[in-house]
Amino acid sequence: MKSDRSLFVVEDDVTFARTLKRSFEKRDYDVVVSHDREALLVALEKTVPAYAVVDLKLGAGSGLECVKLLSARNPSMRIVVLTGFASIATAVEAIKLGACHYLAKPANTDDIEAAFGRAEGDVSVPLTSRPTSIKNLEWERIHETLVETGFNISETARRLGLHRRTLARKLEKRVVQ
Repeated sequence: MKSDRSLFVVEDDVTFARTLKRSFEKRDYDVVVSHDREALLVALEKTVPAYAVVDLKLGAGSGLECVKLLSARNPSMRIVVLTGFASIATAVEAIKLGACHYLAKPANTDDIEAAFGRAEGDVSVPLTSRPTSIKNLEWERIHETLVETGFNISETARRLGLHRRTLARKLEKRVVQ
């Protein structure tokens, strides 16, 4: 593997992972795909990449654990986190754990590669005056608590003062990808 063009893709959606792999290989990256944390650990025994793309939600687990593992192995690694339902809480945690960028799906190879290259923030990003809806605030609070509890549904429901089944129904309406 060429160390400066090595890339790990940690994604549980097999089709999306295969698509990313092919697309990055066409751009001259050496790509290794892992579908969960355990496969990532095995891959890290062989090599430590310069880049990584990590899905936030990996089956029943959290991609944040993978971000932490990758960053611990190589603090200068450029890690981009992808998610189907972005929240402020998970974005903050991903950056704290070592990600360089956080992108909402759908994101393509161009978006991801651009994120690898952006080292600083962009002060020209327009500020929006649109107020956040109650539903979005609720979802962000739920997701923040899920992260705090390591995605434990029962403990999250207890902390939010919800019945576990009520929380499960809310999560089914907005599936995290």
